[in-house]
Amino acid sequence: MTAYQTVMVGTDGSASSFAAVEGAARLAAVCGAELVIACAYAPLRGPELAAAREQLGAEAYQVVGSAPAEETLRIAADRARAQGVVDVRTVAVQDEPVDALVRVAGECSADLLVVGNRGLRSIAGRILGSVPADVARRAGLDVLIVHTT
Repeated sequence: MTAYQTVMVGTDGSASSFAAVEGAARLAAVCGAELVIACAYAPLRGPELAAAREQLGAEAYQVVGSAPAEETLRIAADRARAQGVVDVRTVAVQDEPVDALVRVAGECSADLLVVGNRGLRSIAGRILGSVPADVARRAGLDVLIVHTT
């Protein structure tokens, strides 16, 4: 088996997802692989968007469109580089998390997809599904579930 060339990880800005980013970054650094960090987002619409604009005024751009995802990705990339990985690419994707991770993994030819374990041990996760379990079923490539909770 050869070393991984492209390691991908998803983040939603939570502490758990940043722990997954750091784990993926350490592995990518050891392998000399590119690290792709993806963040899925759903843009604000209708009443939510109107309320955000009313409350935030000129600062509303921070929660509209991909801005929150871009900020999450900036933080994740900084944390990844702190783990020693050199080649980092970030991708903000307007989609549901599982669909986004699976699609981006294919688009970037990832050979390893790293996700945190959040939701795997919960009752809701067992009944409704969880991002790590759903990604592992659908990805079609190696999936590493790292302990983050």
